[in-house]
Amino acid sequence: MHAEPARFGRTWALRLDPGEDLLDGLQRAADGLGVRDGAFLGGVGSLTSYHVHVVSSTDLPPENAFVRGDGPFDILAVTGHVLGGRVHAHLTFSNTELAMGGHLEPGCRVLTFAIVTLAELLGTDLARWDRVGAFADVG
Repeated sequence: MHAEPARFGRTWALRLDPGEDLLDGLQRAADGLGVRDGAFLGGVGSLTSYHVHVVSSTDLPPENAFVRGDGPFDILAVTGHVLGGRVHAHLTFSNTELAMGGHLEPGCRVLTFAIVTLAELLGTDLARWDRVGAFADVG
């Protein structure tokens, strides 16, 4: 386990419109707002398509399984971080029969809208947090 102090800086409510790609919109927002390190605190809305990946092995690094589909889906949650300027977000969504989720990939298209809250994190550098063994050299 590794912990670093961080504090919230600026916070934004982001809205994506019909047809926009969710991952691309979140990355454009982080870039345009100058967010180097941040946290996605939540998200709601709907999708016409999804594309996510999930880990599919216990190897390090793990293998990934990519899944995609079309149809109407409700966004139940958008969580994750901006790590050194790069969006690493996860999505949970549902339809009338199932709920699914995974690591957000290009191809999640907004149906009605998507609203996501982004908070800037200050006092930490998350750039190296998204890799296996990132803190093996820290005692």
